[in-house]
Amino acid sequence: MVVLLGIITIIGIILFQVFWVFKTFDLKEKQFNQSISIALLNVAERLAAFNNTVLSNESPVQQLSSTYFVVNVNSVIDAKILENFLKTEFEYRKIAIDYEYAIYDCSNDKMVYGDYINSKMGKTEVYKSKVLPKYSKFTYYFGINFPTKTTYIISNLDIWLISSFILMLACIFFGYSIYTILKQRRLTEVQKDFINNMTHEFKTPISTISISTGVLLKPSIINDPERLHQYAFIIREQNKRLEKHVEDVLQIAMSERSKVKINKEPVDLHELLKKVSDSVVLSVKDKKVELEMNLNASTPVISADKSHLTNVIYNLLDNAVKYSNDPLKISITSLSSHNSIIVTIEDNGIGINKKYVKKIFRKFYRVPSGNIRSIKGFGLGLSYVENIVKAHKWKIYLESLENSGSKFIIKIPAKHE
Repeated sequence: MVVLLGIITIIGIILFQVFWVFKTFDLKEKQFNQSISIALLNVAERLAAFNNTVLSNESPVQQLSSTYFVVNVNSVIDAKILENFLKTEFEYRKIAIDYEYAIYDCSNDKMVYGDYINSKMGKTEVYKSKVLPKYSKFTYYFGINFPTKTTYIISNLDIWLISSFILMLACIFFGYSIYTILKQRRLTEVQKDFINNMTHEFKTPISTISISTGVLLKPSIINDPERLHQYAFIIREQNKRLEKHVEDVLQIAMSERSKVKINKEPVDLHELLKKVSDSVVLSVKDKKVELEMNLNASTPVISADKSHLTNVIYNLLDNAVKYSNDPLKISITSLSSHNSIIVTIEDNGIGINKKYVKKIFRKFYRVPSGNIRSIKGFGLGLSYVENIVKAHKWKIYLESLENSGSKFIIKIPAKHE
């Protein structure tokens, strides 16, 4: 709620600032037009006095567009005299702006281009439009255009520009603060879920070990070897379970260090895939597993950290086991393609909704489900996989659709450093 109110407030301030900047610009433009009209009227009067003529009773200055003015002088115009009067008048009124002028020649019915005057350099050939529109209501007149009018007015909005810049910095800082707050909030929620999940995962084996050791401490257990063996087996299995949880946490901690230590050595990828997949299949007791392997890469020997690569494959296969229904079908393939080896691990599991695919490699992230406890894990396996893949300078992709299985693709360059 506080974040929403802050966003609404900052948007309101920005709109208010924009409104007043435009209002100030309009006011400055009106002041500019008025100053130019007065200056040009004085120029027309000076030309009339110079030529001993009388100006028309109607306003001699007409604004035809935002930047273009025409001035009726009711007599012939000398270009040099006109330019001198324009410069003098603009300097007197401190109007430092570029302009160009042209004089209407009634003998050929054309605007004869005069010159482009740079406010800082005098005459220049840098810019010339050479075409200024005619005005049919006047006979003896000149036109004057201000091509840099908008820039000139903006340059006079110093205070407003500075305040707008400060406001922009404030908005950027506010936006970053909101982003940081929301990010920290998300991380807090994720870590809270992780701690709750970890507590649950550790509580069950600890409770089981506690009960089993309580039974083993009874003197009568010595007389029942079969029961003794049963409870010893339970303790061993639960201890393995605890070791696996601890190993998961340690793996992600090690892989997130500033520099993951990768000890590369020649590794037969096909042999490693077979070894790890056989181990995973043998460990699955509550599902029927169908394993299909199509290892067709022409050069299966790669340079990699064997220990980390083993963990990567194990995590991907373990993930396939966790999120697949019975019967479980896993397909492992390898092939050579464009100086790379492509390894895919595909399952027939529950799949992932498209909106969660990009988040799946985040630490602690678990796809929302009806019962978060139904599938064991901390949300660390795929984060570890991505970290190790990046450390090897490989690439990993996920293709998945809800209720249509998942396919993990690892792209391994054929040449290694």
